[in-house]
Amino acid sequence: MTFEELGRVGVREETCRYKGSRLAFRGPRRDLQQDYIAFLGGTETFGKFVDRPFPALLEERTGRTCVNLGWPNAGIDVVLNDRGLMRMAGAARLTVLQVPNAANLSNRFYTVHPRRNDRFLKAREPLRRLYPELDFTEFSFTRHMLVALKGHCTDRFALVHQDLAQVWIARMRRVIGKLGGPVILLWFSDRAPERACDRPEMQYDPALVSRGMLEALTDVAAGMARAPRGGTGEHTGLAERLFQQIETPAARDLPGQAAHAAAAQALIPLVTEYWGR
Repeated sequence: MTFEELGRVGVREETCRYKGSRLAFRGPRRDLQQDYIAFLGGTETFGKFVDRPFPALLEERTGRTCVNLGWPNAGIDVVLNDRGLMRMAGAARLTVLQVPNAANLSNRFYTVHPRRNDRFLKAREPLRRLYPELDFTEFSFTRHMLVALKGHCTDRFALVHQDLAQVWIARMRRVIGKLGGPVILLWFSDRAPERACDRPEMQYDPALVSRGMLEALTDVAAGMARAPRGGTGEHTGLAERLFQQIETPAARDLPGQAAHAAAAQALIPLVTEYWGR
């Protein structure tokens, strides 16, 4: 018996590839020769640990071809830097973009991995000057690093957050502009955009994104749907998920099948409206 078989709860998510992109997306592979809806986002859009992520559920409920281009831990930089991904999304009749957090992007203070945007690569000189007491070699992930920054000094952290907000707005506007067609934003979160927008922890995702940042996109985005993640732990239906026993802590932090169903339902009015235009 292999390690992967120990504690198995379900099968691993099916993945597929599309020409021009180096990423492996959630399967099954869809036909790009007809009109379709493209879905951009991170781990939730990919549908980690669930059998039917919300793009698949939306396809079932609307009859429209839905192409899941979500990538685990993706931020804005993944979308902008993968030409194949942008080409496929740009060819869609409309696009649903899960609102990403503002932590996982390169900026004047630090750089992130180009494909695994949650990975912290290095602190730049402005951040080292701002926090001379910290050893940045201790950090491997952006979230861990930002929690430490805020814990050491909230005033200095506010300067980092301000820069992240400005970069986030600029890159979101760039993504939406490059896509060309209607772009629907999905706020997949239990928090309201005006609350806890200075908290980098996972439970406040999309972390560090405020209502003001979203309002800066109102002239370029077609609209925004909101859906709750549904909390954590046993209340999200762990028994229905697909994960290995060792992955239980990670599974608890992600939305379950009921939350994905709610997200699909929340998107239907806007998708129906803009598909018909």
